[in-house]
Amino acid sequence: MLRAYCNVNSRQRTHGLRCFYPVEVKVSKKPVSKRPRWQQQKRRPRPATPKIILFNKPFLTLCQFSGEPHDSLLKDFIPIPDVYPAGRLDKDSEGLLLLTNNGIIQARITQPKQRTYKSYWVLVEGEPSEESLAQLRQGVELKDGQTLPARAEVIDAPDLWQRIPPVRVRKSIHDTWLNISICEGRNRQVRRMTAAIGHPTLRLVRHQIGSFQLNGLQPGEYKELSLSEIPPELLPARK
Repeated sequence: MLRAYCNVNSRQRTHGLRCFYPVEVKVSKKPVSKRPRWQQQKRRPRPATPKIILFNKPFLTLCQFSGEPHDSLLKDFIPIPDVYPAGRLDKDSEGLLLLTNNGIIQARITQPKQRTYKSYWVLVEGEPSEESLAQLRQGVELKDGQTLPARAEVIDAPDLWQRIPPVRVRKSIHDTWLNISICEGRNRQVRRMTAAIGHPTLRLVRHQIGSFQLNGLQPGEYKELSLSEIPPELLPARK
């Protein structure tokens, strides 16, 4: 038969003892924790269910939740806590912005190596020639280097909401709508690309990121996707 020895402050005890001051307790010469083991182990919080939110960012709204009192911010439209943008959209641009609560999803959408295509309806000044469009498709030289080949085509005017304030156009110069898709995320890239071919951007609306589309969302509206609507390749692996 094995016999266990209980020591309190180096003195053997074999009967009940109440202590009103800190003591060291050992059983068979091994220290006994003051708390049960299950209390000592830090419990990891259960991971939050992955979320993706589609948002139609209005003109002049910032892609952030905090700012100056006069700023138009994401918190003015999206009451969902603990989400943040997956990518950005310039203040003077409109359209699709994705938000998520998951860092893995954010990385899989935004990291350059993923080559996620983003598509824009772009109103430009003038009428780009086929040669100008070919420049966009081949890549144009910008101050920060040559762009990757883009997809670019002339389109009919898309059915869009009225921008407030309206676009300033010159009546003496015709304007053209383009659909441009890029897989990079440089600062103001589309605007700089159209300027490089001699056709400044007058209005820019992002309508698609990967497989996500605006699908009728009006400015300031958002939609939270169900888990089944999120592409499996974006979801973190289950442990």
